Amino acid sequence: MVNWIWLFFIVAGFAVAAVQGNVEAATQAVFEGAKSGVTVCFGLISILVFWLGIMRIAEDAGILRKLSAWLKPLVRFLFPSVPSNHPAIGYIMSNMSANIFGLGNAATPMGIKAMQELQKLNGDKELASPAMCTLLALNTSSVTLIPTTLIAIRMNYNSLNPAEIVGTTLLATLVSTAAAIIVDRWYRHRHRLNPTSKG
Repeated sequence: MVNWIWLFFIVAGFAVAAVQGNVEAATQAVFEGAKSGVTVCFGLISILVFWLGIMRIAEDAGILRKLSAWLKPLVRFLFPSVPSNHPAIGYIMSNMSANIFGLGNAATPMGIKAMQELQKLNGDKELASPAMCTLLALNTSSVTLIPTTLIAIRMNYNSLNPAEIVGTTLLATLVSTAAAIIVDRWYRHRHRLNPTSKG
């Protein structure tokens, strides 16, 4: 569906440019956009490599284990249906840790692995389990201490203070995560009262 939406925008853009007799400007915009995309990607690679290296150092130093220990009670509260020794718990904590440090690209593989493990526990293979819905909500709204990717993008566009968004990002993600947890708990409660409901 998303592919069709993007195709519509591209075709509509060229159609409007053709009607206005300005196809050259549309073509130039396409190439400028491609050039800008490559430039941003190179900037993101450098900052992501740096932070992944920091994460590896933190892992070797035992900091990630300590963070995982702090997260475990929260994970047990949020995912009561998942056995404490199940592999999904480890992947969930890795996903949350990476998101906390703003490493969305590093968090994605862990989130996918967690979903695969949660699917093994899912009795209805055609319908997402409550644990899977909780993980999706948390992954989307995750608290972020250091918005690494956004800082990298701001650096690429020569921001005078790329890191000035740290405070507002932390506040925004705290609010979004709290909202996600509240809505998740409400839907879980609703599902327990009416298990046949699809909502």
